[in-house]
Amino acid sequence: MESTATATAAAAYPLHTTPFHLRNLSTSSSQLCAYKGLHLGCSSYKHTVLRSSYSSVRKGFLCMPRKNLGVFRGYRDPKEENLNRPYYDLKLHNHKKLSRSVVVRSELAGSGTPKSASALSELNLGSKVRGISFYAVTAIAAILLIGPMLVAHPLVFLLDRYQRKFQHLIAKIWAMLTVSPFFRIEFEGLENLPPPDTPAVYVSNHQSFLDIFTLLTLGRSFKFISKTGIFLFPIIGWAMCMMGVVPLKRMDSKSQLECFKRCMDLINKGASVFFFPEGTRSKDGKLGVFKKGAFSVAAKTGAPVVPMTIMGTGRIMPAGMEGILNSGSVKVVIHEPLRGSNPDLLCSEARKNIADTLSLQG
Repeated sequence: MESTATATAAAAYPLHTTPFHLRNLSTSSSQLCAYKGLHLGCSSYKHTVLRSSYSSVRKGFLCMPRKNLGVFRGYRDPKEENLNRPYYDLKLHNHKKLSRSVVVRSELAGSGTPKSASALSELNLGSKVRGISFYAVTAIAAILLIGPMLVAHPLVFLLDRYQRKFQHLIAKIWAMLTVSPFFRIEFEGLENLPPPDTPAVYVSNHQSFLDIFTLLTLGRSFKFISKTGIFLFPIIGWAMCMMGVVPLKRMDSKSQLECFKRCMDLINKGASVFFFPEGTRSKDGKLGVFKKGAFSVAAKTGAPVVPMTIMGTGRIMPAGMEGILNSGSVKVVIHEPLRGSNPDLLCSEARKNIADTLSLQG
């Protein structure tokens, strides 16, 4: 009689329709109760019928002692962990996880204060206002000073074709008028500079757009290496042409060779040249790899290499954020000149001097 009822129940509720984890739990619970001598008050037929219902399953498991439930959750296999967890317990577990994440987000949201948010917005606004003022001042100064450069250029070209000291004097005045209202520049090691009429190869790290303004205030008649696209800008491009800045097309081997020859010719004629050996501005403030072009020029011409370390410009106007101007100061350290005929040794020594200074200054 009992076997007939069991067969009828099995036909009405096939075994494959029962979830795998509930089948295991039902079998295990029967064996466990038999072993412990416990009576759950549920027949095997009722277990078969009630397994397909969430509420029935919950009642069936709730009638079991808590110590037996721990046996079913003791599996350590991560793939079957959720399969061996009762559905109602898994749902409660997920709810607790959600609650914890909500609490964490609410605590993070509460950590901000209106005062800190307003201070940050005021700081960003102040930097933007300083940036707009900076470009306004430099534009006005350039417009006022381009006239004297244009008038004097024919005479400068005839009498001082290579150094062009007068044009560099105008550029120094322009740079000082631009930076003086916004930040202070300190020079260290001025005694290491060669005499003004001694041709040399100057090199430094490159952190910001402000590096050019900073170096122009030094008052030396060295020729920068600049991208050809900048020469197209009105006033600024004209001034660069009159100063004798050397154009360069990046990723163009022919242009690089012409730039190399032009720099050697300038040094042989008594002028100085300036290189940023990194090739571009540093995005994270760290010193990049030095290219050997500047040091090859120095090795072939016998000119000294004057390494310089620029600090502070990257914080005042970070690379890629040329629209803002933070407060701060700039320091330039001028190192002792280096001489030699090996470009590799000159490159490594110059980079070491700059890197050591950057690490010491933090």
